[in-house]
Amino acid sequence: MDKKTVPHIQVRDLTMAYGDFVIQRDLNFSVERGDIFIIMGGSGCGKSTLLRHLIGLKAPAKGSVLYEGVSFWDAHPADREETMRRFGVLYQSGALWSSLTLAENIALPLGEYTDLNQKQIMEIVSFKLALVGLAGFEEFYPSEISGGMRKRAGLARAMALDPDILFFDEPSAGLDPISSRRLDDLILELRDSLGSTIVVVTHELASIFAIGNNSVFLDPDSRTMIAGGDPRKLLEECENPKVRAFLTRGEYQPETS
Repeated sequence: MDKKTVPHIQVRDLTMAYGDFVIQRDLNFSVERGDIFIIMGGSGCGKSTLLRHLIGLKAPAKGSVLYEGVSFWDAHPADREETMRRFGVLYQSGALWSSLTLAENIALPLGEYTDLNQKQIMEIVSFKLALVGLAGFEEFYPSEISGGMRKRAGLARAMALDPDILFFDEPSAGLDPISSRRLDDLILELRDSLGSTIVVVTHELASIFAIGNNSVFLDPDSRTMIAGGDPRKLLEECENPKVRAFLTRGEYQPETS
């Protein structure tokens, strides 16, 4: 199978549940290589739960997640772990160890999963920090930098092992509008320069329209997806009133007869 001819990620007939309680059902979508794919929808619809299914933290109640045509959850545990090493994850909090410097935080996965010596690791650490605009901040602790800088440091750590796919959970949460825009610009630059596929959970409309070229919209009421595709095209063409209301901050009102 030619990896270039199959989607980078495919979700087929996915049902997410906690016990008997179904969060979402019958999810079907594809993420192409190089996409910035947005997982969006109202509060409580299961956006972060879907992310957990994609990164290997929770198994589906039903259905499949495929990476380059290979079923992730049907694979041998060793093969799943190998696939997960191709992921980089930026959690909402940044998830940096407060007792470690930025350099030490980014060096952690390199020390655990590679055979590089300390000099090589520190060269990579400095390069990753420079990529996110934090050159010279190696010896700073997370408490000594701003929230936006902590997000960028978290991104540098997520990129430490040169992942094929980056997953972001609400990357703009807690950031002011200027810092949020800078992070959006950085995500676009990284996609363009590194060719990574990026999956983003967010409800921030400015970010959705600035960076997303593909998406899925999860509905908490029907507990399934009700739209997908380029968010800008959805804004112009989608006739579903819930999607239109979300993408216009509630300004869209469906016509009544």
